[in-house]
Amino acid sequence: MPELAEPLARLIAEFKRLPGIGQKSAQRMAFYVLRAQRDDAERLSQAILDVKDKLGLCGRCNNITDGELCSYCTDPNRDDRVICVVEEPHNIIGIETARNFNGRYHVLHGALSPLRGLGPESLKLKGLVERIGQGEAQEVIVATNPTVEGEATAVYLARLLKPLGVRVTRIAMGIPVGSDLEFADEVTLSKAMEGRREM
Repeated sequence: MPELAEPLARLIAEFKRLPGIGQKSAQRMAFYVLRAQRDDAERLSQAILDVKDKLGLCGRCNNITDGELCSYCTDPNRDDRVICVVEEPHNIIGIETARNFNGRYHVLHGALSPLRGLGPESLKLKGLVERIGQGEAQEVIVATNPTVEGEATAVYLARLLKPLGVRVTRIAMGIPVGSDLEFADEVTLSKAMEGRREM
């Protein structure tokens, strides 16, 4: 690698630590910052610091918020009878983009993974159990990722929550719209067959 001034090399190294950013992307971003006006660089650095200093977790659902409760928990038009459980806060964005869910959320901040030492105590489950205990929730939609860890978490949640008298459902999984069956793997096809519905 060519010799670079230490501050520039350090910035490239920091950008490379971001997920999905390789050497070339890190270099492009670092040189962009170098060429940018000082005001632009200050706004970028302040935005990064604000994310660390001004954000916390919602006191009800564990989503990221800059207040005590997030916008989904304070929205009076959302349905308290349905709670969608997701692994991470960014999973909410995908569900909201679809624009067909109007219930509440609960963020676990992870998934069960015994190999990595993540058991039920590592997840934010207490608040979910308390919310269900209050009696408003009638259904919990488990929207964990379709991974081994996500499936294990879904099974654990079903066993934990069903005795509390709430309906526990799992999001359907299977063939994405616009794809060909010949390219789908066995597990995806199996899930698609299991999740079929009447037309």
